Amino acid sequence: MERENNTLVTEFILLGLTQSQQAQLLVFVLVLVFYLIILPGNFLIILTIRSDPGLTAPLYFFLGNLAFLDASYSFIVAPRMLVDFLSEKKIISYRGCITQLFFLHFLGAGEMFLLVVMAFDRYIAICHPLHYSTVMNPRVCYALLLALWLGGFTHSIVQVALILHLPFCGPNKLDNFFCDVPQVIKLACTDTFVVELLMVSNSGLLTLLCFLGLLTSYAVILCRVQGHSSEGKNKALSTCTTHIIIVFLMFGPAIFIYTRPFRAFPADKVVSLFHTVIFPLMNPVIYTLRNQEVKASMKKLLNRHMAY
Repeated sequence: MERENNTLVTEFILLGLTQSQQAQLLVFVLVLVFYLIILPGNFLIILTIRSDPGLTAPLYFFLGNLAFLDASYSFIVAPRMLVDFLSEKKIISYRGCITQLFFLHFLGAGEMFLLVVMAFDRYIAICHPLHYSTVMNPRVCYALLLALWLGGFTHSIVQVALILHLPFCGPNKLDNFFCDVPQVIKLACTDTFVVELLMVSNSGLLTLLCFLGLLTSYAVILCRVQGHSSEGKNKALSTCTTHIIIVFLMFGPAIFIYTRPFRAFPADKVVSLFHTVIFPLMNPVIYTLRNQEVKASMKKLLNRHMAY
């Protein structure tokens, strides 16, 4: 049945992470355990920040949004992947594939822009503390939040628009466990060089520039704190180190996947697994484990509820 965009393919077959039954079972158990343990942790972070009046600073406002974005991002791929591990035939409809791809890049880009916003917040807090409350007032925080959501939407809709104009009339086997740009484009029945170039510019170049910009901003912050008191210096170093770890976890796999020509590499699926399932759930947890205020508030919240 022919689609409005001249697409004959109505569904895609996902080849999955691996063809080995033993390896699939191992990954299934690991992902399921990880998912059931870490995902509630993200919601606990959100609940803790929202319920504690002492965690109203912009830093915690953005951390709560990071936990929300990461938790939402983890719902795009992981649940279906777990179901597919137990299915002989892994099929996703054309519309389902495009929808998955849209939300993957929408939330992924939103998180990328959020990390940029968090770096800006730390720069103002550490380098211009006297102006912090004026610059990072609630109105500015909400405006920045709206901007990053709009930025993620714009980025993603461009990706989808480029793919929707491609004809799919032949092979429909995606060599992955989810729908993503590199694999989907390769199935188009036309020359995709220009589209690939646009995709690399839209995803890869943007990701790389944000990554380099973040590293530069944190390098500036670390240089500026050298003259601070020992206590302030240690706190700034701890915060910046945490942010830098999250930046590498978020941007490292994205740079590997999107800043090169869309050619298959042996490590692609493993990198994609960490990028779409493991790291998103870990980011807020890593931050929380290194933040004494959030940990103390979380313990109070748990103790209060356990008392009942």
